[in-house]
Amino acid sequence: MLVTALPNVRYLTGFTGSAALLVVPAEAPPVLLTDFRYDVQVRDEVGEHAAVRIEPASLWSGLRDVLLGLEGAPRIAFESAHLLHVDFERLAGDLAGRWHWRATIGMVEALRERKDAEELACIREAVRIAEAALERTLREVRTGITELQVAGILEHHLRDLGSEATPFETIVASGERSALPHARASHRVLQGGEFLLIDFGATHGGYCSDITRTVALQSVNPEMQAIHDVVREATLSASAGVRAGMRGRDADGIARGYIEGRGFGELFGHSLGHGIGLEVHEGPRLARTADAPLPPGAVITIEPGIYRPGWGGVRIEDDVYLADEGPLVLTSFPRELLIVG
Repeated sequence: MLVTALPNVRYLTGFTGSAALLVVPAEAPPVLLTDFRYDVQVRDEVGEHAAVRIEPASLWSGLRDVLLGLEGAPRIAFESAHLLHVDFERLAGDLAGRWHWRATIGMVEALRERKDAEELACIREAVRIAEAALERTLREVRTGITELQVAGILEHHLRDLGSEATPFETIVASGERSALPHARASHRVLQGGEFLLIDFGATHGGYCSDITRTVALQSVNPEMQAIHDVVREATLSASAGVRAGMRGRDADGIARGYIEGRGFGELFGHSLGHGIGLEVHEGPRLARTADAPLPPGAVITIEPGIYRPGWGGVRIEDDVYLADEGPLVLTSFPRELLIVG
């Protein structure tokens, strides 16, 4: 198998560089190809997990040499979701007739869904860092500053507390913009009497956390409180009710059914959640169309929301570990509607 997705390369070998190809023969040690920039790093990180080749020019020409040196391998699998067509054409054209190329989808990703103790510890620490950063940030949030400034304050605290990176672009949305599920932080100035939605994460040991909380600025009215209460209860019920072995669509239905029963079903348009790990969005899926069972050992998000265009929105997101004995909620930051600023 030819592995080209960098998160999959890291999972199989430990290598964290930005340029790599991994060949996994059926009956020989894996071979990892990278370039001069990572000569020292790759040997420290990979150790005995793979043979290392430092290519002076092109990884793809080095890959050709590796493949030509393989014996008894008439079929080579490749990651069709990650290999660029131009690269596949180059390989298939140059080596035409020597092998049968077989497209695969999600082979390594399926292995990554189940977290071991070390991976779980990394995610727990990423959760801890994120929640500590959010606590510090909310102390500094006030009306009159912009969404971009809130994002900057949060990201400063994330780094200060040890986050290796932000696993995705921090979402900060206030007022009517909180009805945009994936809003980018903008120059909009925070104002009293409106929602502030913050969706962000931290990274530790390469593993991600993904958390959302929605707070009120200075004051809250009964309608804001009522909608926040519905989302909070949907989050709590799904986090408590999800189980390994349950279909993704049934997990989604726990929160969706609660929201629909309160009359807000049309305002919850996205799926309930997804797996997190080396990537912030990975398997398994918790969605209306997800028939696959949730594997034991997965870490998933539970993130229902209600979004009313022109008014605002609420999302509350927790990270949950699917242990054999039941769900374990990793996030502990308060889910009540906090008033800040």
